[in-house]
Amino acid sequence: MTIVETVERTDVLEFRKDVPVRMSDGITLRANVFLPLKPGRYPVVLSYGVYGKDVHFCDGFKPQWEILNRLYPGLATDGSTGRFLRWETADPERWVPDGYVLVSVDGRGSGKSEGFLDPFSSRETTDYAEIIEWAAAQGWSTDKVGLLGVSYFAMKQWQVAALRPPHLAAIVPWEGASDIYREWARHGGILSNSFTEGWLPRQVLVNQHGNGDSPLRDPDTGERTTGPAREPGILAGSIAPFMEELRAHALDDAWYEQRCGRLEAIDVPILSAGNWGGPALHLRGNVEGFLRAGSKQKWLSMHIGTHYESFYLPEYVAMQKRFFDRFLKDIDNGFDQEPPVRVVIRRPDGSEVRTDTAWPLRATEWTRLYLDAGSESLGFEAPTAGASAVFDAGDGEVTFRTDPFERETEFTGPVALKLFAASTTTDLDLFVTLRLFGPEGKEVRFVGAHEEVPVARGWLRASQRRLDAEKSLPYRPYLTHDRIEMLTPGEVTELDVEVWPTSIVCPPGYTLCLTVAGRDFQYETPGRMLHNDPTDRPDGVFSGRTTLHTGGDRQSYLLMPQQPR
Repeated sequence: MTIVETVERTDVLEFRKDVPVRMSDGITLRANVFLPLKPGRYPVVLSYGVYGKDVHFCDGFKPQWEILNRLYPGLATDGSTGRFLRWETADPERWVPDGYVLVSVDGRGSGKSEGFLDPFSSRETTDYAEIIEWAAAQGWSTDKVGLLGVSYFAMKQWQVAALRPPHLAAIVPWEGASDIYREWARHGGILSNSFTEGWLPRQVLVNQHGNGDSPLRDPDTGERTTGPAREPGILAGSIAPFMEELRAHALDDAWYEQRCGRLEAIDVPILSAGNWGGPALHLRGNVEGFLRAGSKQKWLSMHIGTHYESFYLPEYVAMQKRFFDRFLKDIDNGFDQEPPVRVVIRRPDGSEVRTDTAWPLRATEWTRLYLDAGSESLGFEAPTAGASAVFDAGDGEVTFRTDPFERETEFTGPVALKLFAASTTTDLDLFVTLRLFGPEGKEVRFVGAHEEVPVARGWLRASQRRLDAEKSLPYRPYLTHDRIEMLTPGEVTELDVEVWPTSIVCPPGYTLCLTVAGRDFQYETPGRMLHNDPTDRPDGVFSGRTTLHTGGDRQSYLLMPQQPR
């Protein structure tokens, strides 16, 4: 297949398509470059991924495109036609007229880029660093490069920034996991299989080398299918067995280490934007990335809504531009004086914005809500009497409820759960879900990144319960995931569950509930982040009976980040 670079000019930009970029090992990657019409040198905003730089948002993600157009009719109120819009990357028509060059690169082995496709690999990260330096050296570049994008395009930012390419000046990882093991592959040690099983064929395989321009669609389902550019056998042999690797690597080993950037090594300014509605993928990563990154100038912004909505809506595009104006253009616009933390506080009937100088928020009052198995309640007072609750790990659960709140109560920040549990087998998986119910008993559900979500979730495989003493905090247990220690059937074991950060205001009359189960919590429409791989969760081990112990000398509790109102 012969690929020829082409040039096109519109009313607002110059579009150079399929620009070749030679890697150090001889492989050629392909980039789309969007330039201002006026010749000159401009800062570069770069993205690198595997979703096809030439696949229009509407072609690849039609339902999301239709939702975005309903929220933002026509995508034209700020001069954009949406013609060049690609999934989870910046819109050139919104950026180039403001004096930026946008560069979008097909990752190795995807779209029109040659090579072996190995998602999140260290070779990919090396490519990304080389592309940053290539972009900085071009005649249209000021030699300052910033990174911007959602999900995959954000996750790669954490990785490449840790390599410290000399001309990388700032990054904006928008809803992007920073720990492949804990946030993508294995929540609490439990394999998160369903997302990856759907993601690989739907978003990756369709964009393998040669399949980037005109994706075919199945006539019955409308789903994109592999294009005809290369033989199926060649395609199958040109991608790493990603799902098989996830199954094979149950512990946080060297395979994951090469796919996680060393956050402490990052030294460029960061705007880390997370979504409270990230059900089981990116939310934790934006918070942990912000906290652990070595950068002296870094900001955390937590928003609500779908991830494509937040990324493209005018107020958030303005935030991104203001950040890059400061650190790519050196415009003294005051961004570096902004409070480092900006959070949208969720309410059942709306939201509000708050800023702070620290995370967790400085005013946090760490509050214990104690579990009482006898009354299946959550309370501010520790129960004196011991009690237990039993549920079938295969299809049972137990729910603990607060009394209706007498006054408005807010919880914003990290959450931790202390449990004492026993199993009739040699292991158990815990799926914990925090939910809010109104006075009439109706649950408050939130619009998530891509599905309805409850207040918060957490997970733990008991055999991987060992804590990292150096990294653990009272409100954020950190598991080593470096060994397996099976349970003795019937023996009570102390367990610490990391519940992902959250924000919720509980009005008077509302009730907060904690559901503990041995399988995924789901609404009527199954979520995309399920943990149901039979090889990872064999019935003989994970379908026993689980007993939770509370009170007395086994005080089980939620540690909640209560905020003064």
